[in-house]
Amino acid sequence: MSNQLGKAGLGLVRTWHHVDLSNENRTLGRIASQIAIALIGKHKPITHETEDAGDYVVVSNCQYLKVTGKKLTDKTYWSHTTRPGSGEATPMEKIIRDFGYGEVLKRAVSRMLPKNRYRKQRLERLKVFDGSNHPYASNIIAWADQHPLVEKAAKESIIREKQLNEFNELMKQKKL
Repeated sequence: MSNQLGKAGLGLVRTWHHVDLSNENRTLGRIASQIAIALIGKHKPITHETEDAGDYVVVSNCQYLKVTGKKLTDKTYWSHTTRPGSGEATPMEKIIRDFGYGEVLKRAVSRMLPKNRYRKQRLERLKVFDGSNHPYASNIIAWADQHPLVEKAAKESIIREKQLNEFNELMKQKKL
C-alpha cells in the first residue's frame, strides 16, 4: 500500500467562480440552485456532509436577473419573530426597491442551502453585485459557464506533459 495521497488536496482548495447575469438565459431558481451547489461543494469529488468544502461565488450584473410569470408583483417573503401576530409579508418589488436584485438572489440561494451550522459561512462566500464592477476580479479562476473549456484545457495540458516526458526519456536514452 502506498503512502502517497496524490492530488486529493486540490479538492479542498476553495476556488472563485464568476457568474455574469447579463449573459445568462436561466431564471432565478435555476441560477440559485447552481450557486448553492458550488457553495456547498457538491461539484467536488470529496464532498461530505460534515465538511464545508465549498467555493466562493461572485455574481455580477444582478439587475439582469430573470424572473418568470408575475413573481415581481405576486411573490412575497414571509418573516416573523415567533410571537403571535408578528407575521410580516414583504413583496419582491419592495425588496428590489430597498435592497436591490442581489438581495433577491441571496434569499433564493439561502433557502436552497441546508439548514445547518455551515449555512452562514456558505452565504458569506457568496458575493453579489448589481453592477459589473467588483473587487474580486483578481481572485476569479473560472467562469461558471466555461467549465467544459477548463476541463478541455486540463486534458490538453496532461497530454502535453506526457509527450514532454516521453521526449525527455528518449533524450536520456539518446535515441532521438
